[in-house]
Amino acid sequence: MSEETKNQEVEVNQEEMDQFVSLKKGDTVKGSIVKLEDNQAYVSIGYKYDGVIPIRELSPVHLDNASDAVQVGQEVECKVVSIDDEKEKLVLSKRAIDSENAWEELEKHFEAQDVLEVTVADVVKGGLVADVGVRGFIPASMVERHFVEDFSDYKGRTLRVKVKEIDRENNKVILSAKDVLEEEFEANKLQVMSQLQEGQEIEGTVQRLTQFGAFVDVGGVDGLVHVSEMAWNHVEKPADVVSEGDKVKVKVLKVDPEKGKISLSMKAAQPGPWDSAAEKFNTGDVVTGEVKRLVTFGAFVELAPGVEGLVHISQISHKHIGTPQEVLKEGQEVQVKILDINTAEKRVSLSIKETEEAPAAAPRPERASKGNSNHKDELKDNPNVSLSNQGLSITLGERFGDKLSKFK
Repeated sequence: MSEETKNQEVEVNQEEMDQFVSLKKGDTVKGSIVKLEDNQAYVSIGYKYDGVIPIRELSPVHLDNASDAVQVGQEVECKVVSIDDEKEKLVLSKRAIDSENAWEELEKHFEAQDVLEVTVADVVKGGLVADVGVRGFIPASMVERHFVEDFSDYKGRTLRVKVKEIDRENNKVILSAKDVLEEEFEANKLQVMSQLQEGQEIEGTVQRLTQFGAFVDVGGVDGLVHVSEMAWNHVEKPADVVSEGDKVKVKVLKVDPEKGKISLSMKAAQPGPWDSAAEKFNTGDVVTGEVKRLVTFGAFVELAPGVEGLVHISQISHKHIGTPQEVLKEGQEVQVKILDINTAEKRVSLSIKETEEAPAAAPRPERASKGNSNHKDELKDNPNVSLSNQGLSITLGERFGDKLSKFK
């Protein structure tokens, strides 16, 4: 072996020795992933043997496999956790370095309240977990604007979040995707509302139903269709008319940017029942209707959805009645005659009794004069009775004259 070769070997051995001597626990090293196993990754850092990163030291979040965090050939920066040259075991931690670098960035994001993208690494009780250099937690209530019952399909999704809370001392980072969605929603809401005009007719999608109406999405913003504005006829509950996901045509009734409210109407976007009432009904027609309401002065009868007419109490029955309830009940089907119709004023006068035949007049009782004829005949032959126009009279002088003479 030449002297030059010996000198080169000494230099190499010296470099290895220098590196070995200088490598200690806590050092930061850089290397390349050379091999992957399910629960660990091997890293070449130029040392006399490769270092190992256990799966728990690859990421601050739970991993099923090492390949979920790194790939062969990837450059990584790690911290030396332990060295055992006798067993040729060098344990490294990528997580430790990532964490140190992450806190400063997270604090900047927190101060600026800007948006960052994260990938959901795991679904746990109460929310989602994401790797942001440290373990970031997204509570269930901060994932969406709406309630989510099952988060099982969120793993692997990319979410846009804001740093909601940060506590380096306790290694705690709370993220919120809902804050981003709310901010974007409000910005879009203002834009959409600025473009809406009262009286405008647009198409929307039914988002959800309540007891008092339906919320309809009109361009990313929900407007309310009150139950009274769902149809021209009476609607008991919104589910009787629409279902979630239905496409509906609505008319904008009112836009209130300050309160962020939009009032919509489905029935106003449809032809009104009175628009065609003049063609369907005429004075003198006899039609079938349904008693909708009973009031003291009569009954309101529906001739067609949204078209009601009044049967005045005097037009309900041929006989005298004190209240409409005596002969009618709500929901009853009746025949009515149209006495008058005014579609411009949305008024119809109806009659029930004119559809029925009037009862025959009761026979009048005979006078008692005939029964007294014999009695009159008897009185006519009586000389003491006068049947003059002045009435019946008996002359006292003629009746008792002979007896009164003795008192003269």
